[in-house]
Parts: sequence; structure tokens; C-alpha cells
Amino acid sequence: MVDYENYDAIVIGAGHAGSEAGLALARLGHKTLVLSINLDAVGFLACNPSIGGSAKGHLVCEIDALGGQMGRTADQTMLQIKMLNVGKGPAVHSLRAQVDKVEYHKLTKKTMEEQENLFLKQGEAKEILVENNKVVGLITASDEKFYCKSIVVCTGVYLKARIITGEYIQECGPNGFKQASYLSDSLKKLGFELRRFKTGTPPRIDARSIDFDKLEIQYGDDNIRMFSALTKNKMPNVKPCYLVYTNANAHKVIQDNITRAPLYNGSIQGVGARYCPSIEDKVMRFSDKERHQLFLEPESASTNEWYLQGFGTSLPVDVQRKTIQSMLGMERAFIMRDGYAIEYDCIDSTKLLPTLESKDIQGLYFAGQINGTSGYEEAGAQGLLAGINCALKLQNKEPLVLKRSESYIGVLIDDLVTKGTNEPYRMMTSRAEFRLQLRQDNCDLRLTEYGHNVGLVGEEQYNLYLNKINQLNKVRELLKIVIKPNEEINNFLQKLDEAQIITGITVENLIKRNKVDIFNLNEVLHLFDEFDYAVLSEINVEVKYEGYLKRQLIQINEQNRAENQKLDENIDYLSIDGLRLEARQKLNKIKPLTIGQASRISGVNPADISVLLIYLKKLGK
Repeated sequence: MVDYENYDAIVIGAGHAGSEAGLALARLGHKTLVLSINLDAVGFLACNPSIGGSAKGHLVCEIDALGGQMGRTADQTMLQIKMLNVGKGPAVHSLRAQVDKVEYHKLTKKTMEEQENLFLKQGEAKEILVENNKVVGLITASDEKFYCKSIVVCTGVYLKARIITGEYIQECGPNGFKQASYLSDSLKKLGFELRRFKTGTPPRIDARSIDFDKLEIQYGDDNIRMFSALTKNKMPNVKPCYLVYTNANAHKVIQDNITRAPLYNGSIQGVGARYCPSIEDKVMRFSDKERHQLFLEPESASTNEWYLQGFGTSLPVDVQRKTIQSMLGMERAFIMRDGYAIEYDCIDSTKLLPTLESKDIQGLYFAGQINGTSGYEEAGAQGLLAGINCALKLQNKEPLVLKRSESYIGVLIDDLVTKGTNEPYRMMTSRAEFRLQLRQDNCDLRLTEYGHNVGLVGEEQYNLYLNKINQLNKVRELLKIVIKPNEEINNFLQKLDEAQIITGITVENLIKRNKVDIFNLNEVLHLFDEFDYAVLSEINVEVKYEGYLKRQLIQINEQNRAENQKLDENIDYLSIDGLRLEARQKLNKIKPLTIGQASRISGVNPADISVLLIYLKKLGK
């Protein structure tokens, strides 16, 4: 066995969680080893090469506001970018970028290789070494031993992974990378209960075999914001995407072969995500639908591979081919890589603190799909917070725990450690009860101070944030200006079918009108010509949704009062009279840190919280 020198921290895995964790630790001055099962898998987009999407775009912008990497890399490697849900309210507007799979991996790896304090090594983790309930090191499959003070486990879908395509089953990780064969056993020895989850990926199709002229083209949005505040120039859309639809013939192929589908014949044991069903699941569960919408999207500018977003599947290869060739424009489709399902081990995330550190083993953190989540963005967010908290603990500083009321990341982590998940967890806007406050456009206002205080947000990014605050305050002052009746403003209002003004009215009250906004009003008044679009957009939302925002602030203050009521982690809930048995068991398992967290545990009702408050009052707390 070869003994290597000490590290402050070791990160197991270099996917989207591992890269964020490793970069955060290294940038905060800690000597960090990042162990990847294959260096070709660093930052690899195994499922589909897109970043963002509904709610996920919020996570990417929050990662950026805290000083993380994902948004910067996505901006620099994008092929197309769009703002989703623009027909709905601002709370659900979300960026989604189609990125270059090859370039994203290359840039992530290059960023990690060039980062001071970060050491990137190919190898498989075999055993986590623990003494006196503290992490002390790690042994690899090749019997190398590394000593460290902390470990962040970011193994993605690699733990005892197996690929399933019809009757063909491979013991390997995604895209043919080797599985992680040993670490599951080490985690079991340390007391972690493992479960099997499943995700999937669609086939890759040769662009030369697709009749694009028959498909509905989908262009990106020009001149919109990027994910990262540090991206100075608007990146060009260089590739279109296309809409494809299933039809009755395609559905019949699947229905006629459903007994061969691993999802239906028992070959798949892992639990899949309800919110991202396979194509065979869609066809069988929604048999009343005449067609399902799919997106044909490019993998990279350097390859002919395109993939069918929405066609995740584990069907046999001949069924995949027949189904796809039944669709308009896909009659000659040649599949370069077959779709597959992948099963893997993950842990029960309720065994973690809100810092993502193990409750039982000091210095052991978990982030990403090992915690039961799905998606690059969810993984990146957890990796960043695990890396930050690992670094803060090494520095003997207070941890960073984000509230549900101030970030989607806070919602994500609180859901995982408080409620747990029985299926791959996917972030959605509906999970955030204060989503109007947690918009994508104000991530910097909510989180940049945290990133700067921690030390990840540099002066350039911090000055951009301060400048935005300064502009916002100037615009808010201009909103107080009183506009007197005049021909120009009344003609403008008449064209919009809005009532003309006969007495003075503030700019703010004009913007509150249904068909008036800060942008069309400025075409008349030219009060805001010097201000950035992002600033004006923020103000427009503040004015239009003022009542709703104030109402949510009241609710947030009420929730924060509950979050400020701390609970001793050593309370024996089984001994508290008046608590229902289910509540006692759930509270004893989760060991909530606050009354607020206790109230969100499944199986704990308001009556139980009342009993708990009486108990604390008796203790003088």
C-alpha cells in the first residue's frame, strides 16, 4: 500500500457536485484532492447536454451568485439559450441553455487542472477511513492511502451501477464508464442504509439520417441575460433545436412490445422519477394522448450526434429503432447510441445535517445524486454548499445554511435532510413556497453577500452587485416623480386602451396599470435610458407585484421566527408525553435543529408542534 501526503479534504467524484465542491474548497485555500473514476468523466453531461430549465435555471444562477462555477462554464460553452415560461409570471421564468457536451467537459477539466490547491487524480475510492467517528482518510481500489480531515462524497450514479437496455444488462456506469464497485460496502459498514434509484437517457441519432425539413424549428432567444454575472458579452445562439412528435404508430410499437420493457417486466429494481418518465411509461400511463412532444437537440458542434429530449428509455434496441422511425422526419433515423436506464446506490439523505455533513461521522459530507436527487443543477448546488461548509468547518467558522425563504438551494437541501425522498428528487418551482421572492432575476441580490463573506465571490463580481443595488435605488427614486397631464402621455395611454390622466400621477402608479410597464413607459418619458435592462426588469416586478411580495414577506417573517427557535439535537423525543407515536419516531430520526424544521417533517402535525413548544417552555427555553 502506498501512503500519500495529507490533504485538507478529498472529494470523491468529479461530476457536477464534485467539481463544485472541489473548486470551492481549493479556492478557499484548502489543499484538495479530487478523485475521479475516469478523468474523461470530469464535468460529463451523461444524460442530456443542457443546463438550466424550469426551477433548475434558478439553481444555476444561485450557484453563480455564491461564487460557483456551473453558470460560467455553461455560458462559455452554450449552443443555444432560451428563457422558459415567459407566458407566465416572473416567479417561474427560467433560463435553459443547450451546451456543447465536449466543450463543457473540456472547460470543466481545464478549470480544475489550473486551480491552485486542487489536485485532480484518476482512481476509484474503495474505503473511507474513520477513527472515533471522524474522517481520517481514504483507500483506493489500487491500495493507495490518502490522509485527510474531511471527505465530500459526490459519486453520482456510479455506485454499483448497471445499465439496462431491453434484455441486455451491463455492470457499468453511464456512457460505458466503469462502475464504482467498492464504496457502497464501505458506506454500509459506516452505518448508511443504501437504496436503489434509477434514471435514464435517450438515444443519440446521426444528424445525417434526420429529415430536418419536416420538423418544427426552435431558435434560441437573442439578447437575453446569461447565467453568470461575470459573463460580459451576450453569447450567440449557434445551433437551433427541433420539435418532434410521437404518433399512433409509434405508440403501437411500444404497446405491442411492452412485455419486453425492463420497466414493466421486472428487470429494473430501482425507483425512477415520476416527474421525468420514460417514453414507454408516458405511452402506457397516458394512453388517451394522441402524441407526445419531444425535442431534438445537438450534443456538440463537433459531432453529428443529436438526442431526443423526452425519449428516455430502456426498451430493447430494435423497439427503440422502430418507434423512432415511426415519427415524421425520423423515418431514416440511425441510432448511434442506444437509450438506456441506469440503476445505482444512494443514501437516505435524512442522515445528514443541513450542512450536508453526516450526523454520525464528523468531516463526512455528501452531495449530488448520492443524496437521491436527479439533475446536474441539483448536484452542483449541493456540491457547492457541501464544499463551502466543509471549508468553513476546517476554518472553525460557522456553517452556511440557507433558508427556504432566501433560496431554491435552501429549499432543496431542507427537503432532502428534513423530508427525505423515496424517488429521484427534482427541483420544481412548486416546491418553493416563496417563489415570487426567489426569482431568477434577483439571485444576486439574495445571495452575493453570502458568497462574498465566505470568500468565493471576488471583487469584480461583488462590484457588479453593488452597482446593481446603486442603480436600483436610483430608479426607485425616479418612480416617485409626478407626471402631469400632457398630450404625449395621454396619447400613449389611449393607444394602450388605458384611462387618460387628468391630475398628476407618480411614475410608480402609472406602471401599476395593466398594460403599462417600465419599458413601454420609458419610450415616452426616457427617464430610465441609462439603466441596465436587468435593473429595470427587477423594478418592474417590484411595482407590478408589490402586494403579493409584501404578503410573502409577512409569511417569511413568521417562518423565520420558527427557524430562530432552536432545538437541542440531544432531545429524546420518545420520552415527551403528549406527542403521538409517529411524531416521536420521526422527530427522533431526523433530530431537527429548529421548530421550523420540525414542523416540516412528514408525520409531524401542528398539534405535535404545540406539544413540543409546551415542552420547551417547561424547560425554560
